[in-house]
Amino acid sequence: MPTDSFEESRRTFLLQLLASGAYAGITSSGLLISNNLQAEKLGQLPGGLLQGRSIYDLKGVVKVNGNVATLETPVTANDIIETSDKSYIIFAVGKDAFILRSNSRLNLSSGKEEKTGKNIKQALVNSLRLVTGKLLSVFGKSKHRITTPTATIGIRGTGIYVESYPDESYVCTCYGETEIVAVNDPNSKERIVSEHHDAPRYISASGQDGQLIRPAPFKNHDDIELQLIEELVGRQPPFPVPGGRRRSSISPY
Repeated sequence: MPTDSFEESRRTFLLQLLASGAYAGITSSGLLISNNLQAEKLGQLPGGLLQGRSIYDLKGVVKVNGNVATLETPVTANDIIETSDKSYIIFAVGKDAFILRSNSRLNLSSGKEEKTGKNIKQALVNSLRLVTGKLLSVFGKSKHRITTPTATIGIRGTGIYVESYPDESYVCTCYGETEIVAVNDPNSKERIVSEHHDAPRYISASGQDGQLIRPAPFKNHDDIELQLIEELVGRQPPFPVPGGRRRSSISPY
């Protein structure tokens, strides 16, 4: 079977498993594992992390606050997460969950605290700065803000994918509502309400006044990944995953 056909068949199979509830996750080696094996590996049932656990999966060299991370490393709402080449991390903080791809740096900042158990409070992520790299995120109902070198994105109850470069950012509002403003031109701004990757955008560092935001294609993320990280925080995407948007490669980087 040609490689492209094999990858497409594998993708379709994973989507079908997600729809049936049989899918539990993908290991660091990229292999599908069953619900029982996943529970054994992470000490959890699919659809959530073990209490006290932040990281669902990682590969390669990932650092939290400058220290090499393992599956047991806690991630809080004020941490700095960095990934090296051919690395990624899938993690959650409170009601927010993330896939940070390779060669990325993400700075988290907290806002208010929320009770997560009896007499236990946890600081929640309020703002994120994606200094460089690629980030897929799903958020709870509270307000958040993501900044890059070229864009500020106000979000609420949203799934969003962002790529950050010095001269340009890519933003796909996968679902929910965002307010995008170009850092170097407050007249370049746009409110987006999306149901299903409806309006991806590029945001440039320079250009004509009021024209730094322009349409972009859908790329580099997909619905199966959104399903995974929504399940980590006990939710589902607002659309059925089978038949949803997919990227051409299954690589998590």
